[in-house]
Amino acid sequence: MLFRQAANELNHLTDEEMKAVNKKWFDWISDIDAQGKLKDHGSRLEPAGKVLKPGGVVTDGPFVEIRERLGGFIVVSAEDLDEATTLAHGCPILEFNGSVEIRALLG
Repeated sequence: MLFRQAANELNHLTDEEMKAVNKKWFDWISDIDAQGKLKDHGSRLEPAGKVLKPGGVVTDGPFVEIRERLGGFIVVSAEDLDEATTLAHGCPILEFNGSVEIRALLG
């Protein structure tokens, strides 16, 4: 599961509101773990970075040309994409106009 969100969607939250959001994330991931479905907690990603483009062009982030960013990921164990999608339904990012991209690992 890859978590995508508008680049500035959470900037307006107070510290207390961010604590509440973080608790929702913790609770949601803990629930998946309690079901024995969490295989890799993944990591949150820094909003800044670099992009390498064809021709060796390197740009710094945050990236002005994007409207959303990849904020992090987790790996879950599921029978199929439908089960993984069901697990994704409680994701807190959905409360903030974000999305969860659900994909299978190859191999």
